[in-house]
Amino acid sequence: MSALKRVLGLLWIVLGPAAMLFMFLEACDKVALAPVGVDKTNTILQWGIILFIFIPICTGLVIFGLYSLKGEYTKLPESSEEL
Repeated sequence: MSALKRVLGLLWIVLGPAAMLFMFLEACDKVALAPVGVDKTNTILQWGIILFIFIPICTGLVIFGLYSLKGEYTKLPESSEEL
Protein backbone atom coordinates (compact mmCIF):
# COMPACT_ATOMS: atom_id res chain seq x y z
CA MET A 1 0.00 0.00 0.00
CA SER A 2 2.89 2.33 0.77
CA ALA A 3 4.38 1.76 -2.68
CA LEU A 4 1.03 2.56 -4.28
CA LYS A 5 0.84 5.83 -2.32
CA ARG A 6 4.32 6.78 -3.54
CA VAL A 7 3.48 5.95 -7.16
CA LEU A 8 0.28 7.97 -6.92
CA GLY A 9 2.36 10.79 -5.42
CA LEU A 10 4.45 10.83 -8.58
CA LEU A 11 1.26 10.84 -10.63
CA TRP A 12 -0.09 13.86 -8.71
CA ILE A 13 3.22 15.68 -9.12
CA VAL A 14 3.09 15.20 -12.89
CA LEU A 15 -0.65 15.79 -13.18
CA GLY A 16 -0.64 19.19 -11.41
CA PRO A 17 1.63 21.09 -13.83
CA ALA A 18 0.20 19.19 -16.81
CA ALA A 19 -3.32 20.32 -15.90
CA MET A 20 -2.12 23.92 -15.44
CA LEU A 21 -0.39 23.85 -18.82
CA PHE A 22 -3.43 22.31 -20.54
CA MET A 23 -5.79 24.91 -19.03
CA PHE A 24 -3.47 27.78 -19.96
CA LEU A 25 -3.18 26.55 -23.55
CA GLU A 26 -6.93 26.05 -23.74
CA ALA A 27 -7.49 29.57 -22.39
CA CYS A 28 -5.14 31.04 -25.00
CA ASP A 29 -6.92 29.09 -27.73
CA LYS A 30 -10.41 30.16 -26.63
CA VAL A 31 -9.40 33.81 -26.25
CA ALA A 32 -7.79 33.80 -29.70
CA LEU A 33 -10.97 32.34 -31.26
CA ALA A 34 -13.34 34.83 -29.59
CA PRO A 35 -14.58 37.69 -31.78
CA VAL A 36 -13.19 41.13 -31.02
CA GLY A 37 -15.27 43.27 -28.68
CA VAL A 38 -17.41 42.34 -25.71
CA ASP A 39 -17.22 38.62 -26.50
CA LYS A 40 -13.41 38.66 -26.29
CA THR A 41 -13.54 40.58 -23.02
CA ASN A 42 -16.04 38.11 -21.56
CA THR A 43 -13.92 35.17 -22.69
CA ILE A 44 -10.81 36.67 -21.12
CA LEU A 45 -12.69 37.29 -17.87
CA GLN A 46 -14.15 33.77 -17.86
CA TRP A 47 -10.81 32.07 -18.40
CA GLY A 48 -9.10 34.39 -15.94
CA ILE A 49 -11.52 33.26 -13.25
CA ILE A 50 -11.10 29.60 -14.22
CA LEU A 51 -7.30 29.89 -14.04
CA PHE A 52 -7.50 31.86 -10.78
CA ILE A 53 -9.49 29.02 -9.21
CA PHE A 54 -7.62 26.03 -10.64
CA ILE A 55 -3.99 27.14 -10.26
CA PRO A 56 -4.10 26.86 -6.43
CA ILE A 57 -5.87 23.51 -6.76
CA CYS A 58 -3.12 22.23 -9.07
CA THR A 59 -0.48 23.60 -6.70
CA GLY A 60 -2.13 21.72 -3.85
CA LEU A 61 -2.11 18.57 -5.95
CA VAL A 62 1.66 18.89 -6.39
CA ILE A 63 2.17 19.50 -2.66
CA PHE A 64 -0.03 16.48 -1.84
CA GLY A 65 2.04 14.40 -4.25
CA LEU A 66 5.29 15.56 -2.66
CA TYR A 67 4.06 14.57 0.81
CA SER A 68 2.87 11.24 -0.51
CA LEU A 69 6.20 10.64 -2.22
CA LYS A 70 8.08 11.44 0.99
CA GLY A 71 5.96 8.87 2.85
CA GLU A 72 4.16 11.30 5.12
CA TYR A 73 0.98 9.23 4.85
CA THR A 74 2.48 5.85 5.74
CA LYS A 75 1.41 6.15 9.39
CA LEU A 76 -1.81 7.99 9.96
CA PRO A 77 -2.92 8.99 13.47
CA GLU A 78 -5.53 6.71 15.01
CA SER A 79 -6.80 9.20 17.58
CA SER A 80 -6.83 12.94 18.03
CA GLU A 81 -4.24 12.65 20.82
CA GLU A 82 -1.61 11.56 18.30
CA LEU A 83 -1.94 14.78 16.33
